[in-house]
Amino acid sequence: MAAPVQHDVVIIGAGPGGYVAAIRGAQLGFDVAVVEREVALGGTCLRVGCIPSKALLESSHRYQEAKETLGEHGVLVDGVRADLAAMQARRANVVKQNTDGIEYLFKKNKITRYLGDGKLTGDRAVSVTAPDGSVTELVAEHVVLATGSEVATLKGVELDDEVVVSSTEALEWDAVPASLVVIGAGYIGLELGSVWSRLGAKVTVVEYLDRILPGMDSEVAREALRVFKQQGLEFELGARVTGVSVTGKGAKRTASVAIDGREPVVGEKVLVAVGRRPATSGLGLEDVGVALDDRGRVAVDEDFRTNVAGVYAIGDLIHGPMLAHKAEEDGVVLMERLAGQASAVHYALVPGVAYTEPEIASVGQTEDQLKDGGVAYRKGVFPFSANGRARAIGSTQGRVKILADATTDRVLGVHIIGPRAGDLIAEAVAAMTFGASSEDIARTFHAHPTLSEVVKEAALAVDGRAIHI
Repeated sequence: MAAPVQHDVVIIGAGPGGYVAAIRGAQLGFDVAVVEREVALGGTCLRVGCIPSKALLESSHRYQEAKETLGEHGVLVDGVRADLAAMQARRANVVKQNTDGIEYLFKKNKITRYLGDGKLTGDRAVSVTAPDGSVTELVAEHVVLATGSEVATLKGVELDDEVVVSSTEALEWDAVPASLVVIGAGYIGLELGSVWSRLGAKVTVVEYLDRILPGMDSEVAREALRVFKQQGLEFELGARVTGVSVTGKGAKRTASVAIDGREPVVGEKVLVAVGRRPATSGLGLEDVGVALDDRGRVAVDEDFRTNVAGVYAIGDLIHGPMLAHKAEEDGVVLMERLAGQASAVHYALVPGVAYTEPEIASVGQTEDQLKDGGVAYRKGVFPFSANGRARAIGSTQGRVKILADATTDRVLGVHIIGPRAGDLIAEAVAAMTFGASSEDIARTFHAHPTLSEVVKEAALAVDGRAIHI
């Protein structure tokens, strides 16, 4: 048997956490290897998640604009139709560009890549089983688990990958379903529901809670609900799904979503979007004794160390929001700490974004949390409808809300619904990272005319001195 191959760092998983950790580790001088079962690098995010969904969101939004609003700009388009095959081809090309980019970065940074399933087998040892069944043994000073997450299931609901599907299948349909039932009103459900609604499907969103966007500011969520209803999405809130049954044959199959105490909702397709769970199976955690917490996540300390010497975990496998940018920061900070550098992840300031239209973004504490915690705060709100650039581009729905400590004026939370909210939230994250006050934001130049001026005006509004309203 061949001797194990030695590396400084072996990372299992090439998603945003794993590949970013690998690149940063290589920059710091480590001999890094990455084990990934998929041929394409980039993990769920690049292959079947963040990137392809945004490609379809953009294409479907442009189609909707051509149908409904370009005339307002004097652009007259007759006979607009959606070419779904072309949209899907573009989606696939965008994905390939991104995954090819990661492959290039691996070569540039001299990162060794192993294709296959990685499994912990002993003291800092990893076994890689390739698609052809061959096995390669690796050893490293540091082994990093970065396998991300997988689709969470719902009791009584069985996925069949055709009628009752996860987000992966819902990204690849070659025909627009006449009707779609989305179970779950979080980011994924609302984004994909928006895509297929724009393309002509009748979309009904079923949510167990009595609100949408769990975890986001409730005032913003209420406004988002109103906007989505205007766009034609229907909602069943406070609805407990008890099962899904599929009837009919072939192309005539339909699914009936049973709801406790209510009439069932019927659709040609059902998308189950109730969240994600850590992808821990097959890693050999039990074999080497890696501990999990009470939520099935890998238990780690502040340095990402598991209870097994030399084994670390990052990203969706551990505590914190299951977001690609959080996983990336985990990976960077871990590598820097292994290199002896001081580095930290600011978990309280991980932004969340729903890429619907309008976009919805949030960072820090919500108004609900401040009230529940008895924190005295001041609030500044400014609408996009009062912003010159928003009027010019014809996107005036929504607002920016800034919450600041009543005594110190330190910004505690920023919540945005409106055009390019996902980009605008970056200013708030930067400001809060450096402990800024609402006065700091209000006193900072914001170019005119830009959407960012709404953030400035909301900061002014905290002190009751917004200019343009």
